[in-house]
Formats: sequence, structure tokens, C-alpha cells
Amino acid sequence: MRATGSLGLIAIGLAVGMAVTMFYLGQSRPASAASNDRYQDYIMATGAVSINPRVQTDGVWLLDYKAGKLLGTVIDRTQGKIVGWAEVDLTAEFGIQAKQDVHFMMTTGYVTQGQSALYLAETSTGQFGVYTMGPGQNGNGIVIRRHDVTKFRQQVGAPPAAPATGRKRPAGELEPAEARAVTQRT
Repeated sequence: MRATGSLGLIAIGLAVGMAVTMFYLGQSRPASAASNDRYQDYIMATGAVSINPRVQTDGVWLLDYKAGKLLGTVIDRTQGKIVGWAEVDLTAEFGIQAKQDVHFMMTTGYVTQGQSALYLAETSTGQFGVYTMGPGQNGNGIVIRRHDVTKFRQQVGAPPAAPATGRKRPAGELEPAEARAVTQRT
């Protein structure tokens, strides 16, 4: 009688364990993948770009260390083609000298439905920028807009920065967007 009761408890335990396992593994979970990658002197990241509110568009960011450029484009889903490239000269944007040893990091993040921002950090100078992509003038091409560039720390060996003058922005308020020059490539 005792052996039968023990076998019954083991069978109940196995059944409950299998039911819980099937419930856990049976739930669908969204796939998660990295939105950026790097190879030698290049970093690539992707994120949503709002060109047409009714159609989701994927944007591609490419940082070219050798040229000192941040490039951006979107994919035309109807034709399956790249819309052209917008670019920002990072040497001018971050005040970096040619051939200076720099170390960039970048990733995209969610801003609003259908729109991502690119977060770009240069660790040698301690600079951090926020960018988005959008349609160009009259809906032609693509432009990269800078929302803010700031320092997250002082450059190693640099004197402390002088206090800023003028209106102080409240925490979280972005600088007004500035359109950057667009270069179309084929």
C-alpha cells in the first residue's frame, strides 16, 4: 500500500512538472536580436524611421571611421531599394582632428511609434550625440537631424569647461532639431 502511494505521488509530480514545462515553453515570445554590429573600422545599426506614418520603414546607420562620416539611409519597401545616403561629417561635428585616435559606440533606441533615435558616443573626447533620420525637403531623399551633442565627461588631460551662459535647459529637454547637410549617392 505504501509503495502504491509513493508511485502515485511520483506520477502526479511528473504530470504537474510536464504541464508546467509545456505551458512555459508553449508561450510565444518575440525574437530579440541586436540592432547593431561592427567590423574593423565600421559600425552598423538599424532602427525604425518615420517617412510615411502608415508604412513602417527600416533605417540603416553606418559609421565609417576612416572617412569620419556618419551615413544614414532607408529602404523603399515598395521597390526594395536604398533611397540614397545622407551623411554627417563627424570630424566637424565632434571637433575631431584628422588621424586622431577615436573610439565610437552607437546604438538605436525607441523614441516614438515608428521612429528610432541614434545614440552616438565618442569615448576619447567624452562626447555624446542624439540623431534621427527623416524625409528631406519636399519629401525628397533622407536627412539626418542632430538633436543634441553634449559631453558626458571631460576629455582626458583637458582643462575643465567654462560654465555655459544663457538659458539652462531643464533635464530631458532636447535642443531644437537642426537639419544636417545631405549628400545623395547612387
